[in-house]
Amino acid sequence: MPKNRPYLFHELTNSICSTCYRKLEAKIVFQDEKVYLLKRCPTHGPEKVLISTDIEYYKRCREFIKPSEMPLRWNTPIRYGCPYDCGLCPDHEQHSCLTLLEITDQCNLECPICYAESSPKRQTWRSLAQIEKMLDAIVTNEGEPDIIQISGGEPTTHPHFFKILDMVKSRPVKHIMVNTNGLRIASDRKFVKQLASYLPGFEIYLQFDSFEAEALEDLRGVDLREVRKKAIQHLNEFNLSTTLVVTLKKGLNDQEIGKIIQYGLKQKAVRGVTFQPIQAAGRLNSYDPATDRLTLSEVRQMIIDQSEIFQAEDMLPVPCHPDALAMGYALKTDEGVIPLTGLIDPDILLKGRRNTIVFEGDEELKARIFELFSTNHSPHSSALSLKQLLCCLPLVSTPEEIGYDRVFRVIIMQFLDAYDFDVRSVKKSCVHIAHPDGRIIPFDTYNLFYRDEKEKRLKELQALYGNEG
Repeated sequence: MPKNRPYLFHELTNSICSTCYRKLEAKIVFQDEKVYLLKRCPTHGPEKVLISTDIEYYKRCREFIKPSEMPLRWNTPIRYGCPYDCGLCPDHEQHSCLTLLEITDQCNLECPICYAESSPKRQTWRSLAQIEKMLDAIVTNEGEPDIIQISGGEPTTHPHFFKILDMVKSRPVKHIMVNTNGLRIASDRKFVKQLASYLPGFEIYLQFDSFEAEALEDLRGVDLREVRKKAIQHLNEFNLSTTLVVTLKKGLNDQEIGKIIQYGLKQKAVRGVTFQPIQAAGRLNSYDPATDRLTLSEVRQMIIDQSEIFQAEDMLPVPCHPDALAMGYALKTDEGVIPLTGLIDPDILLKGRRNTIVFEGDEELKARIFELFSTNHSPHSSALSLKQLLCCLPLVSTPEEIGYDRVFRVIIMQFLDAYDFDVRSVKKSCVHIAHPDGRIIPFDTYNLFYRDEKEKRLKELQALYGNEG
């Protein structure tokens, strides 16, 4: 009698060896109610990587797909195959929903966890000429970029920070974000007042990992609780739209997910929370990928268990990149917080039809919610539509009584690393980084292959393995 394998073989994909980065064939299998990636390197042997703790959600992600939206141009030809041709090459399947514009390698912190390996020791800034070239590349690719996120390093340390903001604002960019640790926002009220002058279409992407000193010291090397408190006070004072960004490490700060959501809901300036499990790239002090990794499905379940707002039907895959992005939206009303995502016909996300909302309750509130999710976006509204913030969401009308400040979003954003790398997923990546030479490269592959000195190693990989896949 032949033996059965201990798993159910589901799909085939390509991955890379987590040691040498050689491209490998990989199996997706279901075992013990979980989803695993199985791969074998001829040199470094087999690997078994947990990629989801929820088989049904994993399968549902395969249903949340939409026609790919292409950039206006390609930046590199196809020579070696994904992931060795970034980018964007003609084999990529998604334009840039969000593009990072890194303006400096310098930072006023030296976080033990940093994908860019920034620190006070790195005293290098992009020149205005370099930044203009990178900006022009983004606009040429996108026409009207959805979101440009100014990042680093710590971007607020750049000596020409506001001149760079003016450069971005002068271009046809729908939404600008500044990715910051908040130190300058906490210490300089005048600085925050000047930032607020860039509203609307401007947002702070604020590092906000924990309320506990131990967790902050583990992730950031210093207790930042007082800094966070002062930063939020200044942002609330000027009602400067803010997203709290939580880097998650298993067993360290994942039990605070619900508390951070509830905190964000109470802050005037906060429009949502983004949870990002650590990507095993860059500087990784005291991080063990075997024990400290979190999958998107685990974070999603923690949001459901801890938030007291979002249920399973409220945290959905994002169709442009369902493996890596999940979203939940809520409406802040006088009656309380109402989750919205579960009220939307999923076909809207996939086909762009007018929304069908099923909602039992107050008819006036129902009408207001329907108006919020109508496709007739008001050109006179000063608030951005969700469509402009995440390209695969429906257009959102924001009349005076339901402005952008009434909509609260929770997003899970998981970036691939060498362990869970899946070529199918990286082809759908919509979060990209502008390379100084003008290429636009997916975040996942940039940090593995294209950042700083890593590109030298990429040349070796191209020569050794580029034609095998």
